[in-house]
Amino acid sequence: MIMTLEELYKIIKDRKENLPAGSYVTTLIKEGDDRIAQKIGEEATEVIIAAKNRNKKLLVSEVADLWFHLLVLLVNKNVSVKKVMNELKKRSKLSA
Repeated sequence: MIMTLEELYKIIKDRKENLPAGSYVTTLIKEGDDRIAQKIGEEATEVIIAAKNRNKKLLVSEVADLWFHLLVLLVNKNVSVKKVMNELKKRSKLSA
């Protein structure tokens, strides 16, 4: 079964609320927005490099890392996946 972004969001949200020891999410949340933003920047750069090198396997891995860190940021800022998806839907209607 494929995990949805919403399902992963809920897992990350649960980790933020419970802060389990040894969790990478716990570490990121405790380090704060600057660290989360830094990780997003690093992962975005790695996505670009993988795409330019035409390495699909690495591209998939790096996009997964980027999406994960973006979800951590959304959870930390209390912004739901639904809000982002609604924004994308609104934009698709505007460009049609």
